[in-house]
Amino acid sequence: MPADTSTQQLIARRNRLLGPAYRLFYEQPVHVVRGEGVWLYDAAGNRYLDAYNNVACVGHCHPHVVEAIARQAAVLNTHTRYLHKTILDYAERLLATFPAELGQVMFTCTGSEANDLALRVARTCTGGTGVVVTRTAYHGVTGALAELSPSLGLPGPTAPHVRLVPAPQSAGDQTGEIFASHVRTAFADMARSGIRPTALLVDTIFSSDGVFADPPGFLRPAVEATHAAGALFIADEVQPGFGRCGEGMWGFARHGVVPDMVTMGKPMGNGHPIAAMAARPELLKEFGARSRYFNTFGGNPVSAAAGMAVLDVIERQSLVENARRTGTYLRERLTALRARHALVAEVRGAGLFIGVELRRGDSAAAGETTKLVNAMRRRHVLISAAGPGANVLKIRPPLTFGMEHGDLLVEALDLALKENSID
Repeated sequence: MPADTSTQQLIARRNRLLGPAYRLFYEQPVHVVRGEGVWLYDAAGNRYLDAYNNVACVGHCHPHVVEAIARQAAVLNTHTRYLHKTILDYAERLLATFPAELGQVMFTCTGSEANDLALRVARTCTGGTGVVVTRTAYHGVTGALAELSPSLGLPGPTAPHVRLVPAPQSAGDQTGEIFASHVRTAFADMARSGIRPTALLVDTIFSSDGVFADPPGFLRPAVEATHAAGALFIADEVQPGFGRCGEGMWGFARHGVVPDMVTMGKPMGNGHPIAAMAARPELLKEFGARSRYFNTFGGNPVSAAAGMAVLDVIERQSLVENARRTGTYLRERLTALRARHALVAEVRGAGLFIGVELRRGDSAAAGETTKLVNAMRRRHVLISAAGPGANVLKIRPPLTFGMEHGDLLVEALDLALKENSID
């Protein structure tokens, strides 16, 4: 079904005004005008089950977050060069969710900025430049981060200070050692090339690589290899953080490691642009002795109020437990589809972060995956795709997603596989 005239006009206007670098989701883009909880609504009043947007982690337009933003905006909004109690209250409360070793936090506006800042700190403290990331990683859109985000598909060779390693694969008890061996090899290659290592930077559920979560603990050998090379471990929690993995607030905790720095963003303000980097104080002591840092909007009082309200909702509504319980149920139901659809090869994930890999025999079913994502959109369920073969359905709904919503998603997926001759 083609887009209606008004949608086509909007697309043409967007292309004219915003240029070609932007991308829209779906062959038939959705013109959203309103959101509430796990639902998005288009201009015609149709509702869509949002199973993708982790930014609104406590649900679209949660009234407690909206009220907190409005209340603080009506009183004061300025920057961190003035004293403000709300910023400190939020920093204290946020840091309480981390291991004690991570005792200080610096605020930014976006996850890209947070990762960029973490790299600055790492390079200052190690004296190195070499960074190891996975082959389909996404870590941000600044100049420095684009070089570390091969999933952007930018043309040209990899920067000389960057080494790409395969993402962890599902190899049972050997998963961790296999991944660590790739990391060791990458750091050794840097040393042979005269490049001093500075960091291993990974998204702790490997979102863009196709979602790899198990077995818990598999990251530990790679972190040990990183420290042995004289580099720092930066855990990118922009996507897996804030309770999404269903076992505490942070994805790295599933692996029994304490990062040197942790970056966070997207869901932090439930749509309000706030992000941060938490770090070991000894690193920031050295960084602060050599550098200054300022961000006009990072950590402003309105952002702090939004962040505080998000933590309120996560705690009051037991959303970490909901992610665990609903995520387990949803993975079980999705795994059951394998008996009916040969295309469904594997279901992976933790909490409410799930990847469904689609394959035709030994081949990545990229075309079928694209077709299926669009078929789901036509059935008013929004998901996306990831992985080096673009063949992993990426399911990442708001944390308020319930079992009844999981049923709707699985039923739509089952029907889409049947009705569109995808399987």
